[in-house]
Amino acid sequence: MRRVAIIAGLWLLATAALAQTEAPKPGPEVKKLDAMAGSWLVEGDIKPGPMGPGGKMSEDEKCSWMDGGFFLVCNVDFKSTIGNGYGLGIMGYSTDDKAYTYHEFNSWGESMNSKGTVDGDTWTWTSDEKMGDKIMKGRFTMKFTSPSAYNFAYEISPDGSKWSVAVDGKATKK
Repeated sequence: MRRVAIIAGLWLLATAALAQTEAPKPGPEVKKLDAMAGSWLVEGDIKPGPMGPGGKMSEDEKCSWMDGGFFLVCNVDFKSTIGNGYGLGIMGYSTDDKAYTYHEFNSWGESMNSKGTVDGDTWTWTSDEKMGDKIMKGRFTMKFTSPSAYNFAYEISPDGSKWSVAVDGKATKK
């Protein structure tokens, strides 16, 4: 009986301690992702190369904060000369890696994980991409020209030393 009373007392103390603990709050690094929240029209040019023959592309992107404020969730409808589809992206910040994170999944069965940095008005996201039977380095750079517009370039490289532009263009907040 004494054992039951001790266990019950410890359980009550643990429950009381948890009740007094506040939910975690996003840090200032996470707040920087707010620049990408909202609805965006993305338009660009695909360069001829490993991604296909080239041509125009467009995206209708809607990014909103997940409850709790730690992750920005983006839903994307895209159209291009390569094909049309849908994507889901999730942006956040890893305190362990001291880097921004981006995880993307699309209706073509592809997924991608990127790490990002921000320097002033420029965001740079890097990843390893599977293109056919090769692993390529990917680099997506966003340079904000105003709070409602940014220019972008997506570059690829076989080894991370010589980069080729695969797609470039502009995004405008609606």
